[in-house]
Amino acid sequence: MNRSPRVLLVGYNGADNTGAEARVVAAIKDVRAVMGPRALITVPTLNVEKTHRYIQDASNVSLVQIPIVYFMAMRKLVHEHDLILLVEGSVYMDSWSSLLLWYFLWPTRLAHAYGKPCVAYAVDVGSASPANQGHIRREANKTDLIITRTHVAAETLRRWGVTAPIETTADLAVDFPIDPKDDGVLPAEWPGSDRGVVGMSMVDFYRFPVVVRPWGPRSDVYSWPVYFTDSPEQRHHSEALTAEYVATADRLIDEHGRRVALVCMEELDEVIAHRVQASVRHPDQTRIFSARDHNASQMTSVVRSLDLLITARYHGSVLALGGLRPQIAFGHDLRLKTLYQELGLYPEFFIEAHEADRFERLNREVDRLLARPDDHLEKLRLGYQDQLARARRNRDLLAQFVSQHGWGFRHGRRDLSHWWHRIPGHTDRQAPHGSDGQPADRPRAGT
Repeated sequence: MNRSPRVLLVGYNGADNTGAEARVVAAIKDVRAVMGPRALITVPTLNVEKTHRYIQDASNVSLVQIPIVYFMAMRKLVHEHDLILLVEGSVYMDSWSSLLLWYFLWPTRLAHAYGKPCVAYAVDVGSASPANQGHIRREANKTDLIITRTHVAAETLRRWGVTAPIETTADLAVDFPIDPKDDGVLPAEWPGSDRGVVGMSMVDFYRFPVVVRPWGPRSDVYSWPVYFTDSPEQRHHSEALTAEYVATADRLIDEHGRRVALVCMEELDEVIAHRVQASVRHPDQTRIFSARDHNASQMTSVVRSLDLLITARYHGSVLALGGLRPQIAFGHDLRLKTLYQELGLYPEFFIEAHEADRFERLNREVDRLLARPDDHLEKLRLGYQDQLARARRNRDLLAQFVSQHGWGFRHGRRDLSHWWHRIPGHTDRQAPHGSDGQPADRPRAGT
């Protein structure tokens, strides 16, 4: 029976998160390039209206509202689709919450149960409790292919006992293009910024992980019944973090004569950005650029126009790479650390956010890079070229996976005429093929 393939892209959509937006847009392009324009793509989202803002080419793309407690809705979606792609970057970690971890483990489990192929598409691994490491091992072993965006992520999965096939590439957003109409967003929205702007992409990591509970203070709600964690100790650390960011912004303005762009790669970062802006000595020399008001192309234009980027956000770094502008990571988890290791910028330009002297070190590196911006330009250029080459393998691996499953694909100049021959609801898969074109004797992952 011939029909268009149905592909489910499971990511973190509808939360005004620039990195998630850039990744799902890139994934849609990859699916279309590999499986052709007839592929029917479904994107689950927390907010359809917000997601429409960045998925503007909606041809054969359906946006489906999914509740914050997603288990039944996800079961239905997986059952209705033929291929499941996990397209969020932060998949195998519980840094944000176990609820978000299971948002990706659950469709993996369902895909295995329904006999649907599942690919983790250029994902990352972070810290996880011993119990969650066990959950990750069990469910990840049911995945047909795991593509990690760093070598450390692949090594960590293997150390945890994951035996599913693993490949390593780079993040989907490394090659993210700026829409020509978004070129020059920073000077257009902030006249006079051509005199020099430093960006600060901040995260109040003391508000995590989020937890599920029936009630709590309105100020702590993320999306009911999910709340940010809060305690006197966390509030103290959060206030200290804000004060140190304020002091850094004041130095940039008073001593270096720079304006400061407060870059909110996710809407929830606005809380700390507004606190900083309200406390600096010259708030008129600051401006907030938020993912709530700007799509991924516009935010990328901003970070690629800066004199220097100080980023606690992974995709702040990744999206800025194409501009080859100096950057310093303020890392609070493993993602930026491993990225900087692979870029060749670690440890020199990586500041551990939990160190006692974190802002002393940060200010020293800021002073150095503003005085000598070319100090790490060659490392940045070489690291970006390596990431770019690796990121472009994602589409090749997807094409290979699709071809091995006998579905047919369009990729570059290749054009196989058969699209999809499995009948709806059929749970058997064609065995993967080896290099000689014959069925391989590899058992299915997880069995």
